[in-house]
Amino acid sequence: MATLYDVPPEDLIEALTETLADDDEIEAPEWAAFTKTGVDRELPPEQDDFWARRAASLLRKVAVDGPIGVNALRSEYGTAKQGTTRYRVRPHQKSKGSGNIIRTALQQLEDAGYIETSEADGRRVTGEGRSLLDDTAGEVLEDLDRPELERYA
Repeated sequence: MATLYDVPPEDLIEALTETLADDDEIEAPEWAAFTKTGVDRELPPEQDDFWARRAASLLRKVAVDGPIGVNALRSEYGTAKQGTTRYRVRPHQKSKGSGNIIRTALQQLEDAGYIETSEADGRRVTGEGRSLLDDTAGEVLEDLDRPELERYA
């Protein structure tokens, strides 16, 4: 049986995006179309399925690194802050990602039953979430045509 560690992360997140887009619990709030993903950004994301993609990425990140909190996830989704995207005039500094986007997506994943909150540690994946990740990884592994991954099938 394949696990989430056996498939490439980008392929797993792509398949999870399609699964979570069909879920009624995971839905982009009204303000998501206007908000930036961090203070270092100039514009909001342009992807149509941004919210489902971020939720899928968060589910995988919590499964791999959990238990993990919002502040640590803000650091993971942050980028290098180097001034405007045109000129790159500032020295290299790290900027954190949007906590509201991460927190709201995690709350939606909790309502769907994929993530649970532990008292002092942060959030971790439930059995249902782990099952979703592993089942999706198995489907992705069957669809991939990459010879180096044959040993996991």
